[in-house]
Amino acid sequence: MYIDQLEAKLVNLIDFIVKTGETTQQAAEAPSIVGMVVPFVLIFFIFYFLLIRPQKKQQKKHEEMINSLKKDDEIITSSGILGKIFAVEDKFYVIDIAEKTRIKILKSQIAGKYENK
Repeated sequence: MYIDQLEAKLVNLIDFIVKTGETTQQAAEAPSIVGMVVPFVLIFFIFYFLLIRPQKKQQKKHEEMINSLKKDDEIITSSGILGKIFAVEDKFYVIDIAEKTRIKILKSQIAGKYENK
């Protein structure tokens, strides 16, 4: 009895595999333009919503933070230097990193505000 059930399941599985092969052969013979374009469109939307859009939001937030900085704000640079803004220029900040030590850095190299807690 058990062998008969197993044999019937095996025959059904082989029949399914053969039918699937026939279906894929028919699909391979007549590909449609829509069937080829839809996966690319889906991949684009996935990339846009998972990678591009969050990156743009983060970049916009960072630019707003950089533009809101003013004199005497404590900051940390992307290289890990802590300092206090001494002067604000067009594309640069002059920061105090120690007593009588000032450096000029690009605004884009500011990692964020440093909040000493």
